[in-house]
Amino acid sequence: MKTKIKMMMVSAFIATGMAHLGACSSLQKDVADSEDTFEYNDERFADLQMLRYKVEGFEDLTLKQKTFIYYLQEAAMWGRDILFDQNGKYNLRIRKMLEDVYQNYQGDRDDEEFKAFEVYLKRVWFSNGIHHHYGCEKFVPGFSKEWLLAQTECSDEILEVIFNPDILQKRVNLAEGEDLVLTSASNYYEGVTQAEAEAFYNKMKAESDTLHPVMFGMNSRLVKTADGKLVEKKWTTNGLYGKALTKIVENLKKARPFAEDEKQKEVIDLLISYYETGDLETFDKYSIAWVENTEPLVDFVNGFTECYGDPLGLKCSWESIVNFKDLEATKRTEMLSKNAQWFEDHSPVAPEFKKEKVKGITAKVIKAAILGGDLYPSTAIGINLPNSDWVRAEHGSKSVTIGNLTDAYNKAAKGSGMLQEFAFGQEEIDLVEKYGDVTDDLHTDLHECLGHGSGKLLENVDGDALKAYGSTIEEARADLFALYYLADHKLVELGLVPDAEAYKASYIAQMQNGLLTQLVRINLGNNIEEAHMRNRALIARWAYEHGKADKVIELVKRDGKTYVKINDYEKLRELFGKLLAEIQRVKSTGDFKGAQALVEKYGVKIDPTLHKEILDRYAKLNIAPYKGFINPVYTAVRDEQGNITDVTVSYTEGYAEQMLRYSKEYGVLPLVNE
Repeated sequence: MKTKIKMMMVSAFIATGMAHLGACSSLQKDVADSEDTFEYNDERFADLQMLRYKVEGFEDLTLKQKTFIYYLQEAAMWGRDILFDQNGKYNLRIRKMLEDVYQNYQGDRDDEEFKAFEVYLKRVWFSNGIHHHYGCEKFVPGFSKEWLLAQTECSDEILEVIFNPDILQKRVNLAEGEDLVLTSASNYYEGVTQAEAEAFYNKMKAESDTLHPVMFGMNSRLVKTADGKLVEKKWTTNGLYGKALTKIVENLKKARPFAEDEKQKEVIDLLISYYETGDLETFDKYSIAWVENTEPLVDFVNGFTECYGDPLGLKCSWESIVNFKDLEATKRTEMLSKNAQWFEDHSPVAPEFKKEKVKGITAKVIKAAILGGDLYPSTAIGINLPNSDWVRAEHGSKSVTIGNLTDAYNKAAKGSGMLQEFAFGQEEIDLVEKYGDVTDDLHTDLHECLGHGSGKLLENVDGDALKAYGSTIEEARADLFALYYLADHKLVELGLVPDAEAYKASYIAQMQNGLLTQLVRINLGNNIEEAHMRNRALIARWAYEHGKADKVIELVKRDGKTYVKINDYEKLRELFGKLLAEIQRVKSTGDFKGAQALVEKYGVKIDPTLHKEILDRYAKLNIAPYKGFINPVYTAVRDEQGNITDVTVSYTEGYAEQMLRYSKEYGVLPLVNE
């Protein structure tokens, strides 16, 4: 189950922005009204804008809580090299070479080739490798091979990887009919075909406990040996990535005495045991302990978590987030979780696919204290874990909305012109401006708290049955759940939306983004590849097609521009409900062909004429399609005996400065990990 939202929902889809930009253009900075003139916006390059997030309330935490966060954020930093290597076997070598050139360059830093080189390096830092973090295509250098060779010695192998467009073209390939393992550059398989990998893990599943199956393959690289055997190289303190995992464990042990209760200490102990042994049953015990530990203010995720980077959806990338609860904002999510059974019972899906009893749904709004691994610099705004279907069914799940990141996105989005350019008319603009922020947050809450936690698999259905389409179907399921219930009077009754009109802002954003504006994130001529984008296209295009007879939604041409016009919001909700019922059926029954048909028909192909129009309109706005974050810096204040007496947080470290420091201080893995 894939449960992570990778970009802002609803009106922020419209306003946050999306285009292919020139390098290193300056930004006018939005300054919040705080004593240290905290700046949300920092830097822009290529198609990226770097933001900062403020950790409001950190100074009010107890010394014990601050110290706990300090050691947990140290643990979060030590996993960075792991993700670089997971994303591609050459990434650590390339990063080291690029950083050496950057730091030792003696020429004119205003030279066009150096400036292009600098953008390339910053993109590699941002994406934790040489492929785009979202589109997965390999970066094309704006500098020449000859220029690079004049700066450093570089092997022919590395030169080919960087400059030959036909080598390692995509980090994750999801193209129908191709060998997804052999054609993906991610470093989860070595010398193995897709058919061999699927057969290897299917055999494991067939021989396992079908009621409580572990997540086979999630923490290993699958390798074919010289004699043709397939073996797993486990990611453990004594195995692959051992040096980094040992450092993570060291800091988890330092954090343990400052945990808020005994249950949280047990969570840390189980996580350490899992890192040391690689045992997947221990991981499930850890997941259960973690999901049931709901009382502490401070919480964290640290581990091999999400499987978007593996085309088969088995191998999990390393990530971490350290956070603490926003008590006031959490009242909103607690209201949803308390009513989880009502939402499940009134869902439009077939009764046999509903949970008879919803268990352990907990939801909160959090403030991110640090981001690491696959949550840095690009991150989620909402997370729902754990991913194991049986753990979720029997023990529940934790859902979070990351409030201070949402706040940073919203502040960056103001005044971009995106809404005015793509909205059909003033009525739509007024609805989004009035209700957009409220419905953005609520959409995320519903998606994470209830959407991912809803429904059930039928008995003996493999959670990985949908294979490469599983992530898209799961995200569509959660999005549709949110969209369907945003229009329900229950939300007005609970006081979560101001009136019965608010949901329309979310519907405008969903249809506009799915049909038009998310296309600005894709190069002309390419298909939609990323799971979240496929999900949004699937929903919007399916609803558009199935509502054509009644003109529920129209694509209207005006002055040569295409707009989305919703004529009947109530019928659109009915369409969302029908699609939710079908998506849940596909998920619950493991209907691979049904998933394939939906995704391939509605979620992949792009009309090139419409695509070019959207790109041309968007380019004139001069805004960045992707956002990411610079982390705050934590400093431990110690007395003469070395005891921590305070922890301070600052926000002045620059993007390049932070990336170079991370490589220097936390770059622990060998450049080749075999």
